[in-house]
Amino acid sequence: MNNFYNEILTEHNVRPEFKYDLPCPTIQLEGVNPNCGDDIWLNLQLKDGVIEDASFNGDGCAISQASADIMIGMIVGKTEAEALHLADLFLKMIKGTATSEELEELEEASALQDISHMPARVKCAVLGWHTLQEALKKEHSA
Repeated sequence: MNNFYNEILTEHNVRPEFKYDLPCPTIQLEGVNPNCGDDIWLNLQLKDGVIEDASFNGDGCAISQASADIMIGMIVGKTEAEALHLADLFLKMIKGTATSEELEELEEASALQDISHMPARVKCAVLGWHTLQEALKKEHSA
């Protein structure tokens, strides 16, 4: 990984903007990666189909923590559909099938692109995104 990407990951891991307790989340879901012990709680505040606020808590490796923090920065203010679209793009990127236009849409999250070459770290990077997908599906099946 080049230094620019390392800097982004380090910054989000050392000084995460969205790692705190969110008062009164409308959805709260735990995401666990049993392979390495990453464990996050995703907190979403939804109103009229828009993610008005979000945060996460928990413990894990630098990649899972940074990825969750970057993700939340991207989804706050977005509709559920827009957030799910970004999650789909992120998962495509990790699988190595995203186009350059799709990578541009991912902005800072594209810093995690090289993880697709590190199979042991993929589950760390996608933990927050999978938890987001599950949380929003759960919301609609409730």
